[in-house]
Amino acid sequence: MAFVPPSVEQPIPMADFSRSFAPLRQEILDAITQVCDSQSFILGPRVAAFEAAAAAACGAAFGVGCASGTDALWLALAAAGIGDSASATRSAGPPDAAITTPFSFFATASAILRTGARPVFADIDRRTFNLSPASVADVLRGGERATGGAKVKAILPVHLYGQCADMDAFSALTHDHPGLTIVEDAAQAFGATWNGRTAGSLGAAAAFSFYPTKNLAAFGEAGLVTTNDATLDRRMRSLRSHGMERRYVHDEVGWNCRMDAIQAAVLEVKLRYVAQWNGQRRERAARYDELFLAAGLAAPAGSTSIADGVVLPFTDARAEHVFHQYVVRVARRDALREHLAGRGIGSEVYYPIPLHLQPALRDLSYKSGDFPEAERAAAEVLALPIFPELRDDEQQAVVDAIRSFCA
Repeated sequence: MAFVPPSVEQPIPMADFSRSFAPLRQEILDAITQVCDSQSFILGPRVAAFEAAAAAACGAAFGVGCASGTDALWLALAAAGIGDSASATRSAGPPDAAITTPFSFFATASAILRTGARPVFADIDRRTFNLSPASVADVLRGGERATGGAKVKAILPVHLYGQCADMDAFSALTHDHPGLTIVEDAAQAFGATWNGRTAGSLGAAAAFSFYPTKNLAAFGEAGLVTTNDATLDRRMRSLRSHGMERRYVHDEVGWNCRMDAIQAAVLEVKLRYVAQWNGQRRERAARYDELFLAAGLAAPAGSTSIADGVVLPFTDARAEHVFHQYVVRVARRDALREHLAGRGIGSEVYYPIPLHLQPALRDLSYKSGDFPEAERAAAEVLALPIFPELRDDEQQAVVDAIRSFCA
């Protein structure tokens, strides 16, 4: 029987949650029922069990469950002493700053601001889209002139799209600049590795998101911070519960960002399968590469110019990518999105406006042209459908649709 190209009636979505839920349906419902029967809904033994299992999967000693990936970022930064949001008094001297990427989801910057610190941006690596260590080094060399008078206390690399940033280079920067803390924004990278070490064990702390689209996904909002530091672990547990270690005794001003037990139950079930799913995502990514090459659409290996064709994702040899997203660079990106949508094929742009150009961050005084690589990426990147259950024929249809557009 001949293959029928997808139409609006036969869509190819960016993700299809029903395909992953169906085989786990009873296992997940049983876990939720156990929580309902226990009547322990916030934190409690179910959350503690997931925290321990997730931390072990990340090669970390401790895991602190919380209400979202954004809360995880704030908890990690605040517990590490970045900013003053968790302090009763503002310290004297220049404000704190954390250097991060302008090419990320808004929470990366807003979590820094929420601590009372200043986000300071550095440009990205053209091939991986991750924060460039060389650009960070330039900012550090520039001192307070480059940071708006703030004192840099942290580097916040983002493991974008599921590939770890160059943690070797960032670790080297902390040796050259004592006192710097590295906090991983690992929201998209559960299970990714760098030189054999797992995301979540590469810095002082790491923040994960379990938003429903993530590789390890809750049935709502949830997050986690991992760390090997017992002091950070204890402080984060206090901060997530209004700064309270003893009932109704508040030692500092924290926040209410606790994980609920139903999300922990769902996540504990899914945690058993995430390594398998990540492997399937890598297989799907490899097949896309093969199909683009066979179609004569792929730019030469190592090229970053869209004039040479579709630029395929680059994986650093030191990294194991988990392909939260399969992101290509293309010419006429927005027109291609319309072309795909007309054929019922999902796509997305992560992210169309770099953080330094966001209206809410105009007070940081950045302008267009400050970070050319991030701005170039924002104009060229396109995420294509990828999830573990994506079929071969669906991937073929995606590539065929792009070939028809390019023709």
